[in-house]
Amino acid sequence: ANSITIEPAAAERIIDERTAFILTSMLQDVIKRGTGRRALAMGRSDLAGKTGTTNDSMDAWFAGYHPSLVAVVWIGYDQPRKLGDRETGGGLALPVWIDYMATALRNTPVTELSPPEGVVNIGGEWFYEEYTRSSGVRDVGLQSPDAEEGAPSAPSASEKSDILDMFGK
Repeated sequence: ANSITIEPAAAERIIDERTAFILTSMLQDVIKRGTGRRALAMGRSDLAGKTGTTNDSMDAWFAGYHPSLVAVVWIGYDQPRKLGDRETGGGLALPVWIDYMATALRNTPVTELSPPEGVVNIGGEWFYEEYTRSSGVRDVGLQSPDAEEGAPSAPSASEKSDILDMFGK
């Protein structure tokens, strides 16, 4: 297989490092306990990614990364047609990604990410320090029927029915 090596260039940070850390943690969970768990067989804790499948199984992919390498595997036809009724990104693309990454990372040590300043772990979940469970959003402003006049309220049964009808439900 051919390999292209691109030296990383200095780049401007485009998202907050806390956001990048929490997002990576979420995408690591796809591998630890989600649709990408087959990648656990690699024995690495420093991988993150996301499976994907289009409607009717026309395309399947896995996009994943390690702190030093990103790889995306897409499987589909140039002239779109179904891959099969039960084909998914986790079933088709992920095994290809695993084979590639196992070879590409063969001599690369496991890289554990350190949480940046300003994130905290509570009960196994990461939070921005200023938005912990006790200080985050608790409701979206829907009040009880006896709330002050003019305050938003939950939709009535009739409104719910009208909304569902708009979406053909």
